[in-house]
Amino acid sequence: MITGASIVTIGDEILIGQIVDTNSAMISRRLGGIGVRTLDMISIPDDREQIISRLSEELKRSDVVISTGGLGPTKDDITKDALATLFGSRAYVRHEAQEEQVRVFLHSRGLDVLDINLAQADVPEGCDVIVNRRGTAPIMVFRFDESRFGHPATLYAMPGVPYETEAALDEVMEDIRRHFHTEDICHRHVMVYGLAESALSKLIEKWESSLPSDMHLAYLPGTLAGVRLRLSVYGGEKSESEARMDAEIARLLPILGDRVYSLLDEPLEAVVGRLLREAGATLSAAESCTGGQIAHMITTVSGASDYFLGSVTSYSPEIKKKVLGVPASVIEENGIVSSAVAAAMAEGVRALTGSTFSVATTGWADAYGDEREPAGTVWVGVSGPAGTETARFHYHNDRKRNIERFSASAIDFLRRYIIKHIKH
Repeated sequence: MITGASIVTIGDEILIGQIVDTNSAMISRRLGGIGVRTLDMISIPDDREQIISRLSEELKRSDVVISTGGLGPTKDDITKDALATLFGSRAYVRHEAQEEQVRVFLHSRGLDVLDINLAQADVPEGCDVIVNRRGTAPIMVFRFDESRFGHPATLYAMPGVPYETEAALDEVMEDIRRHFHTEDICHRHVMVYGLAESALSKLIEKWESSLPSDMHLAYLPGTLAGVRLRLSVYGGEKSESEARMDAEIARLLPILGDRVYSLLDEPLEAVVGRLLREAGATLSAAESCTGGQIAHMITTVSGASDYFLGSVTSYSPEIKKKVLGVPASVIEENGIVSSAVAAAMAEGVRALTGSTFSVATTGWADAYGDEREPAGTVWVGVSGPAGTETARFHYHNDRKRNIERFSASAIDFLRRYIIKHIKH
Protein backbone atom coordinates (compact mmCIF):
# COMPACT_ATOMS: atom_id res chain seq x y z
CA MET A 1 0.00 0.00 0.00
CA ILE A 2 1.37 3.41 -0.94
CA THR A 3 2.38 5.44 2.12
CA GLY A 4 1.73 8.78 0.51
CA ALA A 5 3.23 11.58 -1.53
CA SER A 6 5.29 14.71 -1.09
CA ILE A 7 5.01 17.80 -3.29
CA VAL A 8 8.08 20.01 -3.72
CA THR A 9 8.23 23.36 -5.48
CA ILE A 10 11.67 24.51 -6.57
CA GLY A 11 12.56 28.14 -7.19
CA ASP A 12 13.61 31.34 -5.47
CA GLU A 13 10.71 33.16 -7.13
CA ILE A 14 8.24 31.26 -4.96
CA LEU A 15 10.15 31.80 -1.73
CA ILE A 16 10.43 35.57 -2.25
CA GLY A 17 6.75 35.87 -3.15
CA GLN A 18 7.34 36.87 -6.75
CA ILE A 19 4.90 34.23 -7.96
CA VAL A 20 2.16 32.27 -6.20
CA ASP A 21 2.43 28.49 -6.07
CA THR A 22 -0.77 27.09 -7.56
CA ASN A 23 0.79 23.82 -8.67
CA SER A 24 0.86 22.20 -5.23
CA ALA A 25 -2.88 22.51 -4.62
CA MET A 26 -3.64 21.26 -8.12
CA ILE A 27 -1.33 18.25 -7.74
CA SER A 28 -2.64 17.42 -4.27
CA ARG A 29 -6.24 17.37 -5.54
CA ARG A 30 -5.27 15.02 -8.34
CA LEU A 31 -3.39 12.73 -5.98
CA GLY A 32 -6.41 12.55 -3.69
CA GLY A 33 -8.53 11.62 -6.68
CA ILE A 34 -6.51 8.43 -7.20
CA GLY A 35 -6.32 7.53 -3.52
CA VAL A 36 -2.91 8.99 -2.63
CA ARG A 37 -2.55 11.10 0.48
CA THR A 38 -0.28 14.13 0.39
CA LEU A 39 1.97 13.86 3.44
CA ASP A 40 4.19 16.89 2.89
CA MET A 41 4.31 20.06 0.81
CA ILE A 42 7.49 22.17 0.77
CA SER A 43 9.27 24.87 -1.24
CA ILE A 44 13.03 24.97 -1.67
CA PRO A 45 15.41 27.48 -3.27
CA ASP A 46 17.48 27.21 -6.45
CA ASP A 47 20.39 25.72 -4.58
CA ARG A 48 22.00 22.52 -5.84
CA GLU A 49 22.85 21.02 -2.46
CA GLN A 50 19.44 21.83 -0.99
CA ILE A 51 17.67 20.32 -3.99
CA ILE A 52 19.58 17.08 -3.53
CA SER A 53 19.29 16.90 0.25
CA ARG A 54 15.67 17.99 0.58
CA LEU A 55 14.45 15.70 -2.20
CA SER A 56 16.34 12.83 -0.56
CA GLU A 57 14.51 13.54 2.70
CA GLU A 58 11.15 13.52 0.95
CA LEU A 59 11.94 10.29 -0.91
CA LYS A 60 12.70 8.65 2.45
CA ARG A 61 9.35 9.88 3.77
CA SER A 62 7.09 9.20 0.78
CA ASP A 63 6.72 6.62 -1.97
CA VAL A 64 5.93 9.33 -4.50
CA VAL A 65 7.55 12.76 -4.75
CA ILE A 66 6.39 15.29 -7.33
CA SER A 67 8.56 18.35 -7.87
CA THR A 68 7.81 21.37 -10.05
CA GLY A 69 10.06 24.13 -11.31
CA GLY A 70 13.70 24.76 -12.16
CA LEU A 71 13.67 23.04 -15.55
CA GLY A 72 14.00 26.03 -17.87
CA PRO A 73 16.65 26.50 -20.59
CA THR A 74 18.77 29.16 -18.86
CA LYS A 75 21.90 28.72 -16.75
CA ASP A 76 20.14 29.58 -13.50
CA ASP A 77 17.96 26.48 -13.87
CA ILE A 78 20.17 23.96 -12.08
CA THR A 79 17.56 21.41 -11.09
CA LYS A 80 18.24 18.91 -13.87
CA ASP A 81 21.91 18.58 -12.94
CA ALA A 82 20.98 18.18 -9.29
CA LEU A 83 18.51 15.45 -10.20
CA ALA A 84 21.13 13.65 -12.26
CA THR A 85 23.46 13.63 -9.26
CA LEU A 86 20.67 12.45 -6.95
CA PHE A 87 19.84 9.61 -9.36
CA GLY A 88 23.48 8.68 -9.96
CA SER A 89 23.41 9.38 -13.70
CA ARG A 90 26.77 10.00 -15.35
CA ALA A 91 25.56 11.09 -18.76
CA TYR A 92 22.67 12.70 -20.60
CA VAL A 93 20.73 11.26 -23.51
CA ARG A 94 18.58 13.07 -26.05
CA HIS A 95 14.90 12.12 -25.86
CA GLU A 96 13.73 12.19 -29.45
CA ALA A 97 10.01 12.62 -28.82
CA GLN A 98 10.64 15.61 -26.56
CA GLU A 99 13.11 17.07 -29.06
CA GLU A 100 10.42 16.94 -31.73
CA GLN A 101 7.99 18.58 -29.31
CA VAL A 102 10.50 21.40 -28.73
CA ARG A 103 10.70 22.03 -32.47
CA VAL A 104 6.92 21.95 -32.91
CA PHE A 105 6.39 24.22 -29.90
CA LEU A 106 8.85 26.87 -31.06
CA HIS A 107 7.80 26.77 -34.71
CA SER A 108 4.15 27.22 -33.74
CA ARG A 109 5.12 30.49 -32.05
CA GLY A 110 7.32 31.71 -34.87
CA LEU A 111 10.49 31.33 -32.80
CA ASP A 112 13.92 30.11 -33.85
CA VAL A 113 15.02 26.69 -32.65
CA LEU A 114 18.21 27.26 -30.67
CA ASP A 115 20.65 24.75 -29.25
CA ILE A 116 19.74 25.95 -25.76
CA ASN A 117 16.13 24.94 -26.41
CA LEU A 118 17.00 21.54 -27.88
CA ALA A 119 19.15 20.84 -24.82
CA GLN A 120 15.97 20.71 -22.78
CA ALA A 121 15.29 17.34 -24.45
CA ASP A 122 18.50 15.98 -22.88
CA VAL A 123 17.64 13.91 -19.81
CA PRO A 124 19.76 12.05 -17.23
CA GLU A 125 20.57 8.54 -18.37
CA GLY A 126 18.27 5.91 -16.87
CA CYS A 127 15.25 8.10 -16.17
CA ASP A 128 11.89 7.62 -17.87
CA VAL A 129 10.22 10.49 -19.71
CA ILE A 130 6.67 11.73 -20.08
CA VAL A 131 6.58 14.14 -23.01
CA ASN A 132 5.57 17.68 -22.17
CA ARG A 133 3.05 18.48 -24.91
CA ARG A 134 2.56 22.11 -23.89
CA GLY A 135 6.16 23.17 -23.42
CA THR A 136 9.79 22.26 -23.92
CA ALA A 137 10.94 20.72 -20.61
CA PRO A 138 10.05 17.00 -20.32
CA ILE A 139 8.59 15.35 -17.25
CA MET A 140 11.44 13.21 -15.92
CA VAL A 141 10.61 10.10 -13.91
CA PHE A 142 13.28 8.71 -11.57
CA ARG A 143 12.58 5.29 -10.09
CA PHE A 144 14.54 4.23 -7.00
CA ASP A 145 14.57 0.66 -5.71
CA GLU A 146 14.18 -0.33 -2.08
CA SER A 147 17.92 -0.29 -1.37
CA ARG A 148 18.19 3.49 -1.77
CA PHE A 149 15.52 4.87 0.56
CA GLY A 150 14.22 1.78 2.35
CA HIS A 151 11.24 1.39 0.05
CA PRO A 152 10.53 1.74 -3.67
CA ALA A 153 10.17 5.44 -4.46
CA THR A 154 9.53 7.50 -7.57
CA LEU A 155 10.34 11.13 -8.24
CA TYR A 156 8.41 13.00 -10.94
CA ALA A 157 10.20 16.20 -11.97
CA MET A 158 7.71 18.49 -13.69
CA PRO A 159 7.95 22.00 -15.20
CA GLY A 160 6.85 24.92 -13.06
CA VAL A 161 4.44 26.52 -15.55
CA PRO A 162 0.96 25.57 -14.25
CA TYR A 163 -0.47 25.26 -17.77
CA GLU A 164 2.20 22.67 -18.62
CA THR A 165 1.95 20.87 -15.29
CA GLU A 166 -1.82 20.53 -15.54
CA ALA A 167 -1.63 19.01 -19.03
CA ALA A 168 0.83 16.32 -17.91
CA LEU A 169 -0.96 15.28 -14.72
CA ASP A 170 -3.22 12.71 -16.39
CA GLU A 171 -0.17 10.72 -17.53
CA VAL A 172 1.59 11.18 -14.19
CA MET A 173 -1.42 9.90 -12.27
CA GLU A 174 -1.75 6.94 -14.61
CA ASP A 175 1.93 6.13 -14.10
CA ILE A 176 1.45 6.19 -10.34
CA ARG A 177 -1.52 3.85 -10.65
CA ARG A 178 0.52 1.41 -12.74
CA HIS A 179 3.46 1.27 -10.35
CA PHE A 180 1.81 1.55 -6.93
CA HIS A 181 -1.18 -0.03 -5.24
CA THR A 182 -3.41 2.86 -4.16
CA GLU A 183 -6.37 2.89 -1.79
CA ASP A 184 -9.72 4.50 -2.39
CA ILE A 185 -10.21 7.88 -0.75
CA CYS A 186 -13.86 8.93 -0.73
CA HIS A 187 -15.04 12.47 -0.08
CA ARG A 188 -18.43 14.08 0.32
CA HIS A 189 -18.98 17.84 0.61
CA VAL A 190 -21.60 19.96 2.35
CA MET A 191 -21.42 23.64 1.40
CA VAL A 192 -22.69 25.95 4.15
CA TYR A 193 -23.21 29.71 4.11
CA GLY A 194 -24.28 32.10 6.85
CA LEU A 195 -22.51 30.51 9.82
CA ALA A 196 -19.06 31.18 11.18
CA GLU A 197 -16.87 28.11 11.57
CA SER A 198 -17.11 28.21 15.37
CA ALA A 199 -20.89 28.57 15.35
CA LEU A 200 -21.20 25.78 12.80
CA SER A 201 -19.02 23.51 14.90
CA LYS A 202 -21.19 24.13 17.95
CA LEU A 203 -24.41 23.53 16.01
CA ILE A 204 -23.33 20.15 14.63
CA GLU A 205 -21.31 19.04 17.66
CA LYS A 206 -23.53 16.06 18.55
CA TRP A 207 -23.73 14.91 14.94
CA GLU A 208 -19.96 15.15 14.55
CA SER A 209 -19.34 13.23 17.78
CA SER A 210 -21.55 10.39 16.56
CA LEU A 211 -19.64 9.85 13.30
CA PRO A 212 -18.01 6.43 12.82
CA SER A 213 -14.36 6.33 13.85
CA ASP A 214 -13.14 5.84 10.27
CA MET A 215 -15.07 8.86 8.99
CA HIS A 216 -13.19 12.16 9.15
CA LEU A 217 -14.70 15.65 9.09
CA ALA A 218 -12.80 18.76 7.99
CA TYR A 219 -13.90 22.40 8.21
CA LEU A 220 -12.67 24.46 5.24
CA PRO A 221 -13.77 28.09 5.63
CA GLY A 222 -13.53 30.66 2.84
CA THR A 223 -14.56 34.25 2.26
CA LEU A 224 -16.71 33.58 -0.79
CA ALA A 225 -17.78 29.98 -0.23
CA GLY A 226 -18.76 30.07 3.44
CA VAL A 227 -17.65 26.86 5.17
CA ARG A 228 -17.03 23.71 3.17
CA LEU A 229 -17.56 20.58 5.25
CA ARG A 230 -15.63 17.64 3.84
CA LEU A 231 -16.42 14.14 5.01
CA SER A 232 -13.78 11.54 4.14
CA VAL A 233 -13.21 7.79 4.39
CA TYR A 234 -9.77 6.38 3.61
CA GLY A 235 -9.65 2.84 2.34
CA GLY A 236 -12.52 0.40 2.19
CA GLU A 237 -14.83 -0.33 -0.71
CA LYS A 238 -15.76 2.87 -2.53
CA SER A 239 -19.49 2.34 -3.08
CA GLU A 240 -19.98 1.21 0.52
CA SER A 241 -18.05 4.19 1.88
CA GLU A 242 -20.03 6.63 -0.25
CA ALA A 243 -23.33 5.10 0.86
CA ARG A 244 -22.32 5.39 4.52
CA MET A 245 -21.32 9.03 4.11
CA ASP A 246 -24.55 9.81 2.30
CA ALA A 247 -26.49 8.37 5.24
CA GLU A 248 -24.58 10.59 7.69
CA ILE A 249 -25.18 13.66 5.54
CA ALA A 250 -28.90 12.85 5.45
CA ARG A 251 -28.86 13.13 9.26
CA LEU A 252 -27.00 16.45 9.05
CA LEU A 253 -29.22 18.29 6.59
CA PRO A 254 -32.22 18.83 8.92
CA ILE A 255 -29.87 20.40 11.46
CA LEU A 256 -28.51 22.96 8.99
CA GLY A 257 -31.63 23.64 6.92
CA ASP A 258 -31.31 26.23 4.16
CA ARG A 259 -27.82 27.19 5.27
CA VAL A 260 -26.70 24.29 3.05
CA TYR A 261 -26.48 25.54 -0.50
CA SER A 262 -24.94 22.51 -2.20
CA LEU A 263 -23.75 18.95 -1.71
CA LEU A 264 -21.15 19.46 -4.43
CA ASP A 265 -17.83 21.26 -4.11
CA GLU A 266 -19.05 24.34 -5.97
CA PRO A 267 -19.48 28.08 -5.34
CA LEU A 268 -22.67 29.95 -4.52
CA GLU A 269 -22.82 31.57 -7.94
CA ALA A 270 -22.92 28.17 -9.66
CA VAL A 271 -25.89 27.16 -7.52
CA VAL A 272 -27.74 30.39 -8.32
CA GLY A 273 -27.01 29.87 -12.00
CA ARG A 274 -28.47 26.38 -11.90
CA LEU A 275 -31.61 27.61 -10.11
CA LEU A 276 -32.12 30.33 -12.69
CA ARG A 277 -31.59 27.97 -15.62
CA GLU A 278 -33.99 25.38 -14.18
CA ALA A 279 -36.63 28.07 -13.70
CA GLY A 280 -36.06 29.61 -17.14
CA ALA A 281 -35.42 32.89 -15.31
CA THR A 282 -33.03 35.80 -15.83
CA LEU A 283 -31.00 38.01 -13.51
CA SER A 284 -29.62 41.54 -13.39
CA ALA A 285 -27.57 43.39 -10.78
CA ALA A 286 -27.20 46.94 -9.47
CA GLU A 287 -24.04 47.38 -7.43
CA SER A 288 -22.71 50.28 -5.43
CA CYS A 289 -20.25 49.24 -2.70
CA THR A 290 -19.45 45.91 -4.37
CA GLY A 291 -18.28 47.69 -7.52
CA GLY A 292 -19.10 44.91 -9.99
CA GLN A 293 -17.92 41.98 -7.87
CA ILE A 294 -21.33 40.28 -7.99
CA ALA A 295 -21.46 40.52 -11.79
CA HIS A 296 -17.91 39.17 -11.92
CA MET A 297 -18.78 36.18 -9.73
CA ILE A 298 -21.94 35.39 -11.68
CA THR A 299 -20.15 35.52 -15.03
CA THR A 300 -17.30 33.24 -13.97
CA VAL A 301 -19.78 30.38 -14.30
CA SER A 302 -19.79 28.78 -17.73
CA GLY A 303 -23.07 29.42 -19.51
CA ALA A 304 -23.96 32.50 -17.46
CA SER A 305 -25.13 34.20 -20.66
CA ASP A 306 -28.17 31.92 -20.51
CA TYR A 307 -29.58 33.86 -17.56
CA PHE A 308 -27.49 36.94 -16.72
CA LEU A 309 -28.62 40.03 -18.63
CA GLY A 310 -26.24 42.65 -17.24
CA SER A 311 -25.47 45.02 -14.40
CA VAL A 312 -25.18 48.67 -13.46
CA THR A 313 -22.33 49.79 -11.21
CA SER A 314 -24.12 52.77 -9.72
CA TYR A 315 -21.39 54.05 -7.44
CA SER A 316 -22.55 57.66 -7.19
CA PRO A 317 -25.95 58.88 -5.97
CA GLU A 318 -26.48 60.58 -9.34
CA ILE A 319 -26.23 57.29 -11.26
CA LYS A 320 -28.61 55.68 -8.78
CA LYS A 321 -31.09 58.43 -9.53
CA LYS A 322 -30.55 58.95 -13.27
CA VAL A 323 -30.01 55.36 -14.43
CA LEU A 324 -31.82 53.25 -11.85
CA GLY A 325 -34.59 55.72 -11.09
CA VAL A 326 -34.02 55.80 -7.33
CA PRO A 327 -36.04 58.82 -6.11
CA ALA A 328 -33.94 61.58 -4.55
CA SER A 329 -36.40 61.68 -1.67
CA VAL A 330 -35.69 58.03 -0.83
CA ILE A 331 -31.98 58.76 -0.53
CA GLU A 332 -32.52 61.96 1.46
CA GLU A 333 -35.00 60.44 3.89
CA ASN A 334 -33.30 57.08 4.47
CA GLY A 335 -29.60 57.59 3.71
CA ILE A 336 -27.62 56.19 0.82
CA VAL A 337 -26.96 52.96 2.76
CA SER A 338 -30.41 51.78 3.66
CA SER A 339 -33.06 49.17 3.06
CA ALA A 340 -35.14 51.60 1.03
CA VAL A 341 -32.30 52.49 -1.35
CA ALA A 342 -31.30 48.82 -1.81
CA ALA A 343 -34.92 47.99 -2.65
CA ALA A 344 -35.23 50.88 -5.09
CA MET A 345 -31.96 49.93 -6.80
CA ALA A 346 -33.11 46.31 -7.23
CA GLU A 347 -36.47 47.39 -8.62
CA GLY A 348 -34.82 49.95 -10.89
CA VAL A 349 -32.38 47.57 -12.54
CA ARG A 350 -35.05 44.92 -12.91
CA ALA A 351 -37.28 47.39 -14.72
CA LEU A 352 -34.36 48.63 -16.82
CA THR A 353 -33.29 45.17 -18.01
CA GLY A 354 -36.56 43.26 -17.92
CA SER A 355 -35.00 40.48 -15.83
CA THR A 356 -36.99 38.01 -13.78
CA PHE A 357 -34.88 38.68 -10.69
CA SER A 358 -32.43 41.36 -9.64
CA VAL A 359 -29.97 41.87 -6.80
CA ALA A 360 -28.62 45.18 -5.51
CA THR A 361 -26.07 46.34 -2.92
CA THR A 362 -25.40 49.61 -1.13
CA GLY A 363 -23.01 49.87 1.78
CA TRP A 364 -19.87 51.15 3.46
CA ALA A 365 -16.96 48.87 2.62
CA ASP A 366 -14.21 50.40 4.77
CA ALA A 367 -13.58 52.98 7.49
CA TYR A 368 -16.32 55.35 6.36
CA GLY A 369 -19.89 55.30 7.53
CA ASP A 370 -22.54 57.84 8.44
CA GLU A 371 -24.82 58.66 11.34
CA ARG A 372 -27.25 55.93 10.25
CA GLU A 373 -25.00 52.97 9.42
CA PRO A 374 -21.43 52.18 10.52
CA ALA A 375 -18.54 51.05 8.35
CA GLY A 376 -18.77 47.42 7.25
CA THR A 377 -22.54 47.56 6.67
CA VAL A 378 -24.26 46.51 3.46
CA TRP A 379 -27.93 46.48 2.56
CA VAL A 380 -28.93 43.93 -0.09
CA GLY A 381 -32.09 44.15 -2.12
CA VAL A 382 -33.59 41.34 -4.19
CA SER A 383 -36.55 41.90 -6.47
CA GLY A 384 -38.66 39.39 -8.35
CA PRO A 385 -42.23 38.47 -9.30
CA ALA A 386 -43.09 37.94 -5.63
CA GLY A 387 -41.97 41.43 -4.63
CA THR A 388 -38.86 42.97 -3.14
CA GLU A 389 -37.01 41.90 0.00
CA THR A 390 -33.97 43.36 1.73
CA ALA A 391 -31.40 42.18 4.25
CA ARG A 392 -28.66 43.87 6.26
CA PHE A 393 -25.20 42.37 6.81
CA HIS A 394 -22.31 43.73 8.84
CA TYR A 395 -18.67 42.64 8.77
CA HIS A 396 -15.47 43.79 10.45
CA ASN A 397 -12.82 43.33 7.77
CA ASP A 398 -10.66 45.43 5.50
CA ARG A 399 -12.14 46.95 2.36
CA LYS A 400 -11.27 44.11 0.00
CA ARG A 401 -12.53 41.39 2.33
CA ASN A 402 -15.71 43.32 3.11
CA ILE A 403 -16.49 43.66 -0.61
CA GLU A 404 -16.02 39.91 -1.03
CA ARG A 405 -18.27 39.14 1.94
CA PHE A 406 -20.88 41.66 0.83
CA SER A 407 -21.00 40.02 -2.61
CA ALA A 408 -21.19 36.45 -1.35
CA SER A 409 -23.90 37.39 1.16
CA ALA A 410 -25.89 39.09 -1.58
CA ILE A 411 -25.69 36.03 -3.82
CA ASP A 412 -26.73 33.77 -0.95
CA PHE A 413 -29.67 36.05 -0.11
CA LEU A 414 -30.66 35.87 -3.79
CA ARG A 415 -30.40 32.06 -3.65
CA ARG A 416 -32.75 31.89 -0.67
CA TYR A 417 -35.23 34.23 -2.36
CA ILE A 418 -35.31 32.13 -5.53
CA ILE A 419 -35.78 28.90 -3.60
CA LYS A 420 -38.55 30.40 -1.46
CA HIS A 421 -40.55 31.80 -4.35
CA ILE A 422 -39.88 29.43 -7.24
CA LYS A 423 -38.26 26.12 -6.39
CA HIS A 424 -40.64 23.58 -4.92
